Amino acid sequence: MNILLVTDAYPPEIRSSSHLMLELAQELVTRGHKVTVLTSWPQYNLSSPQAAAGIGVKAVEDGVTVIRVKTLPHHKVNFVVRGIAQLMMPRQFLRALRRHGGRDYQAVIVYSPPLPLAGVGSALRRKGAFFALNIQDVFPQNAIDLGVLRNPMLIAMFRAMERAAYRNADRILVHSESNLEFLKRENPRVASKIAVLHNWVDGKSYQLPASRRFREKYGLQDKFIIGFAGVMGPSQQLDLIVEAAAKLGELKDLAFLFVGDGGESENLKALARQYETTNVHFQPFIPREEYPELLKNFDVGLVCLSPKNHTPVVPGKLLTYMAASLPVLAVLNRESDGNAIVRAADCGLAVPSDDKEAIAEAIRTMYESRSRLGAWGAQGQAYVDKNFEKAAVISELEKYLA
Repeated sequence: MNILLVTDAYPPEIRSSSHLMLELAQELVTRGHKVTVLTSWPQYNLSSPQAAAGIGVKAVEDGVTVIRVKTLPHHKVNFVVRGIAQLMMPRQFLRALRRHGGRDYQAVIVYSPPLPLAGVGSALRRKGAFFALNIQDVFPQNAIDLGVLRNPMLIAMFRAMERAAYRNADRILVHSESNLEFLKRENPRVASKIAVLHNWVDGKSYQLPASRRFREKYGLQDKFIIGFAGVMGPSQQLDLIVEAAAKLGELKDLAFLFVGDGGESENLKALARQYETTNVHFQPFIPREEYPELLKNFDVGLVCLSPKNHTPVVPGKLLTYMAASLPVLAVLNRESDGNAIVRAADCGLAVPSDDKEAIAEAIRTMYESRSRLGAWGAQGQAYVDKNFEKAAVISELEKYLA
């Protein structure tokens, strides 16, 4: 099958979505499909300024044809600029596809957000392609919840765009059961199109020997490390963790390590300075290939989502922590299906992100429960191997495309 993947993030950018799309593209090629990825030019979340050196508009990477499109800035900019950039993306992507891509795609898979990219799927569907829309964050609802989107006219416009995307898609894929129920409840007219396709993880790539390299590199050799690796944006609301760290300063060997960048990273650093914390540490992104080893340097993996978010999103990094046999501290909105996963797997602790006292207490509990960490990690790995194994999930996707 000739398949087009449409996403705003792809390596060398370092994000959960870019890694997911890379693994999907490579696995589909391994299975005999012809795969083209249509994506943005790499500008954000790079391990170094040189990471994108030598990148061209079109390239073949490990059997995958990758077409990269230069767009307006759409990360680390104000929301007006970001919105305009995203609204322009479908036209820019389609123009690039006409110049550099084929015309006989049998299936197109669009990763959302950003929602406007669904316009690419709709255009190809009119030419006969099967259009699968993979919804990771429910937009515009998540932006409304976070207070990012408030203007009634803009809300109405994006609601109309959302309805059109769902109407035009042949299949709407969500990553958890609660997301399925949420979308069906909010969009009953397209309920029959909606199905669950769990996010996956390549467990083998996370089963590495113990490592202390990053502990030594960051000067945290003898610390109990609660680590977060990824994008630091408003959705994560990591200020909750910085505040908890300030309350736990008496635990002298406890360290909070944030590896990555994002729109909120400078604000988080300023907050840590304001609280005069000595246990909060920030480091830049590392190359994607080093991420599994980084996790071996954590004692606990942290996932965090704002309590303002009322959609049932599951953070992508949760599964990678579990695959790495890393105990999890999940500080999530009450609606997130991540809470249920942590409890079902018994791989750590899950606390609501609207309860600051519970957050600090959970951190203290994990710090004082070191004898349990090994069991939590092993149980998490066993759970993802059983429920989120890459080959099984992508086989399910192939059935939807057939």
